[in-house]
Amino acid sequence: MKIFDSLESLENLEKGCVLTIGNFDGFHLGHQDIVSTVKCASANLSGIQTAVMTFDPHPVSILHPEKAPGVLTSIDQKISLFENAGVDSLIIIKDSLSLLNLSPHDFIDQFLMKTACPKVLVEGPNFNFGYGRSGNLDTLRQLGSLRGFEVIEVPFRLVNLNDRRAIKCSSSLIRIDLEDGNVKDAAAMLSRPYRLIGQTVKGRGIGTQLGYPTANMDPHKQVIPAEGVYAGYVAVVDSPDQAVTATAKRPAAVSIGRAKTFLTDHPLLLEAHLLEENVEDLTGKYLAIDFIDKIRNQKRFENHELLKDQIKKDCKKATQILT
Repeated sequence: MKIFDSLESLENLEKGCVLTIGNFDGFHLGHQDIVSTVKCASANLSGIQTAVMTFDPHPVSILHPEKAPGVLTSIDQKISLFENAGVDSLIIIKDSLSLLNLSPHDFIDQFLMKTACPKVLVEGPNFNFGYGRSGNLDTLRQLGSLRGFEVIEVPFRLVNLNDRRAIKCSSSLIRIDLEDGNVKDAAAMLSRPYRLIGQTVKGRGIGTQLGYPTANMDPHKQVIPAEGVYAGYVAVVDSPDQAVTATAKRPAAVSIGRAKTFLTDHPLLLEAHLLEENVEDLTGKYLAIDFIDKIRNQKRFENHELLKDQIKKDCKKATQILT
């Protein structure tokens, strides 16, 4: 897959592609349907190039930083996911302020037709573009008829969740599910477990004192699931790049919660206890945690013995879930 990560590099982009534009945070089932449609349209046109245009950071974080949504997938994760999906070219728009301020007509004429000059644009029903998100699919179709490109609309993807509800798959709903601790519903929309990546940091040592040593992780700027205890799989690697693609196979009980100290603030701690004997030194390593299911909410314990008993139960439950 070719990557174009600057406006200057777009001079080398092959014109006349099948293109889709969007943020694609999470690359969930709805996004996957769009990319599949891009590939089908390409095949129907004798295999012309397929291309995805995405943004880093999210456009809202540039226009309205206070409203910026949490990140589900870093740009490195997106690159890996698009490559695995078989996309020919990935266009990453980093300095997007000037583009975001273009009217829909100017965005098409002054930017898109001069760079990608697509033959086909594939988008979902809620696609918006141009200044103030004033352009929509109807705008795109009108401009396409004048500029010579076809517009294909991909319907919303409906997903049956664990309570048998059928809902429209979206990045916003995945964020809400994660913030509520519903990692199973999030995984249903993502088509894979939600992955959190970060480097190990020095912890409080309480887990070791209780006989359940943990790897404490400082996650990258991603959405962190709700406070609680989870069953998951972990990959231990040497770099964040490796954490993006590594297969997580090592079972773990994962705790996310606030440290109750004498300080006025209670930092959020993310601790993974690997359900293995003789775990190696994880200092400085990177972890990729795939969240499988929630075991329980966080609660306070009157003493270390009660906490130790609960951790034992959590580990047993995590083993049952992961087995």
